[in-house]
Amino acid sequence: MGKTTILASFACLSLLLSSLVRGEDPYRFFTWNITYGDIWPLGVKQQGILINGQFPGPQIESVTNDNLIINVYNSLPEPFLLSWNGVLQRRNSWQDGVYGTNCPIPPGKNFTYVLQVKDQIGSYFYFPSLAFHKAAGGFGGIRILSRPLIPVPFPPPAADYTLLIGDWYKTNHTDLKYILDSGKDLPFPDGVLINARGWNGNTFTVDQGKTYRFRISNVGLATSLNIRFQGHTMQLVEVEGSHTLQNTYSSLDVHLGQSYSVLVTADQPPRDYYIVVSTRFTSTVLTTTSILHYSNSFGKPVDPPPAGPTTEIDLSINQARSIRWNLTASGPRPNPQGSYHYGLVNTTRTIRLANSAPIINGKQRYAVNSISFIPADTPLKLADFYKIPGVFSLGSIPDNPTFGGGYLQTSVMAADFRAYIEIVFENYEDIVQSWHIDGYSFWVVGMDGGQWTAASRESYNLRDAVNRCTVQVYPKGWTAVYMPLDNVGMWNVRSENWARQYLGQQFYIRVYSPANSWRDEYPIPRNALLCGQAAGRRTRPL
Repeated sequence: MGKTTILASFACLSLLLSSLVRGEDPYRFFTWNITYGDIWPLGVKQQGILINGQFPGPQIESVTNDNLIINVYNSLPEPFLLSWNGVLQRRNSWQDGVYGTNCPIPPGKNFTYVLQVKDQIGSYFYFPSLAFHKAAGGFGGIRILSRPLIPVPFPPPAADYTLLIGDWYKTNHTDLKYILDSGKDLPFPDGVLINARGWNGNTFTVDQGKTYRFRISNVGLATSLNIRFQGHTMQLVEVEGSHTLQNTYSSLDVHLGQSYSVLVTADQPPRDYYIVVSTRFTSTVLTTTSILHYSNSFGKPVDPPPAGPTTEIDLSINQARSIRWNLTASGPRPNPQGSYHYGLVNTTRTIRLANSAPIINGKQRYAVNSISFIPADTPLKLADFYKIPGVFSLGSIPDNPTFGGGYLQTSVMAADFRAYIEIVFENYEDIVQSWHIDGYSFWVVGMDGGQWTAASRESYNLRDAVNRCTVQVYPKGWTAVYMPLDNVGMWNVRSENWARQYLGQQFYIRVYSPANSWRDEYPIPRNALLCGQAAGRRTRPL
């Protein structure tokens, strides 16, 4: 056993013993080995990223406030990182798992993530964040269940299924990365997967008359998706940690990076039915299916699978506006979700973010407020902690669009702890955008077509807007969110279109507290990896 493994085991044992003594929240331990392996999701042999030999990776099952100890061994021949899409990492951006906060795990080494799903419930996923690894797999689902005494606003389902849906390329992820590095955009995807399998690759068995929960996450690279259950309706109950009004839908749009929970009741004649996922807002429609199998089934699904909406924007935006917060439901703690009146708090700052697709130095890049992000030689969080000069500059991205030519910059926005801000995502392009903010959830107060102006605030929903961490912006339109800056750290703001993220459509927001107190932010982990200009420095003694 190597020295690193012994130290990691000692640290985990110490955490467990201290939790038993102090009566802390439970600890859940995971050991994952990251390898390459052969996969055939679309019938073509590819090099996939496996976790403990699995594609998708293992499901993380947890309960509100659980501590997750995830020891990751990197058996790839290149650096690797995992990030946790939607896990808020309260006071703990050290564990976020993106290059702006963490040094990569070197080949042949391990790193133990120590994170807590503090005051959270809901459906999320994890994914590899470096290079273009996300195109090779390495993703899996995260479930955070409510604590036993906290009421949930629907009866317990007969079973709880995860659907990781996403577009997929037959081309190896290294070749896709080469295309992007060469200054070109990716081609159209080759297919769509459900839980890493193609057409009719999965079967979900149900008993007639019972109700089932399906947690749906779009883990793809490039396209919004639509899901429908043949002959059945979906009752929406949760969106990225928020219980929602329980509206019923025959089809549901799931944009890049988004997660939803729906209830499906097996109330039809006993036979098999299609679960259909297809691309949305694309001229060429890619489709795949799984099977909803009644345990007393006497027949196969009736062809063809039900068609879904394709390029209609109005249908999608009306559906998005219908998704509302359930103000009478409890959240992770025993108080109504609506007890925090987000609409009655005055915002202290407005940040307008416009995406663009400039050509810079003869290559295709993507930008936010004209800046195309380039990674520094040292993770920004480490540079900030050790006060290393020259790695980044605060204020290197403006609060408003400049509409000028694009340029390369390691862009970091300064923000104050406990400020309450309005962010307006402005989309001047002809495709649907999807935006995610690490470390935070926010209220989606408004969205519409056309250009945002101050008068647009008159249409905001200031009563029961859904609270989530990933939001779409429709073509030639805008989406506005309210967000309290209650989480100190260095946080990634990014496009969930992975080619755009890779080619610069992201930046970091540094939420700063001058108190420099452990009450506001956890100290640097003792096992933090140090690289770049932070190499050779000390963290904290064991």
